[in-house]
Amino acid sequence: MVFKPKKSKKSVFSSCTGDEMNLDHSVREETETRLRGKIKDGHSTFGSSNSYLPGLHDDVALTCLARASKSDYASLSCLNVRFHMLIKSGYLYELRRQLGIVEHWVYMVCDPRGWEAFDPFGKRWMRLPKIPCDDCFNCADKESLAVGSELLVFGREFFDFAIWNWGSDKDGNVLKSAEVYDSLTGKWEMLPNMHSPRRLCSGFFMDGKFYVIGGMTSPTESLTCGEEFDLRTRKWRKIEGMYPNVNRAAQAPPLVAVVDNELYAVEYLTNMVKKYNKENNSWDELGRLPVRADSSNGWGLAFKSCGQALLVVGGQRGPEGEAIVLNTWHPKSGVKNGTLDWKVLGAKEQAGVFVYNCAIMGC
Repeated sequence: MVFKPKKSKKSVFSSCTGDEMNLDHSVREETETRLRGKIKDGHSTFGSSNSYLPGLHDDVALTCLARASKSDYASLSCLNVRFHMLIKSGYLYELRRQLGIVEHWVYMVCDPRGWEAFDPFGKRWMRLPKIPCDDCFNCADKESLAVGSELLVFGREFFDFAIWNWGSDKDGNVLKSAEVYDSLTGKWEMLPNMHSPRRLCSGFFMDGKFYVIGGMTSPTESLTCGEEFDLRTRKWRKIEGMYPNVNRAAQAPPLVAVVDNELYAVEYLTNMVKKYNKENNSWDELGRLPVRADSSNGWGLAFKSCGQALLVVGGQRGPEGEAIVLNTWHPKSGVKNGTLDWKVLGAKEQAGVFVYNCAIMGC
């Protein structure tokens, strides 16, 4: 489920090809029919001449292909029409989900030329196709997130006002409304209003519930409370003092991430990573970030969960110029002498030092 910036343009990219997702229903149906084949004694009866892997039943072959790296799918789709239909259908992604196979890729924008994807396993960078949009959408603020095998990018075009993360309307009124997006049906649904109107806030899932913390209810009034939305009862619960850091109008929304149902956040002024104590409704200080967040009030930095690790994406300047560096820390490794053992996952040279948008896709 995804909570929506209202009245925004949405561009969707598929991780299958990097192209804008627009699969024809008849193609998908035909593909799934061909994938199933004629079943006899629980196995596909495709002959060796048209099987995916000669000598193997298609059900076995598909399991093998599902275990291949996602970065190889583009090459597989070029082998023949049947492989192309298989990759295009998204069938392997559903099979990977059933088998519990997950690769986490990093999608981000760090210069105006567009989105790039980083494959941590193959250590490869890939440029995505440009979003078909006007200059306003391209240059204005955007929000992004990954849903299944799709990357969603929300923004505004010249004649359409957008509202970001429970933001303000065109008259400057701060809102307390929210909507939820069902990625299976592609539909939006209104939720009950939150207790407090807020903008510049952050949201996340933890323990099967959705939370909103931080933000401002007016240009001068910060919110330290959080709110919890129960998907079963469809009610919001206010949690006083859940985010004691005071937001300012010039600061970024709270940088938060959830790993193994544990909440972590960055304190901009001290560059410290903190962990939320659910029992005491308090925060424990863990250690410093590998990059600075204080110099830009939290802007231009990504703080995300990436599987079982925390991921920090930020810019660094060195003797060879500017670069965007991806660092990870596994909470299970613990804290040693007040420091976190950050590992460099990858780097993008000559890419500036500011991260505009970032999303992690696990499929």
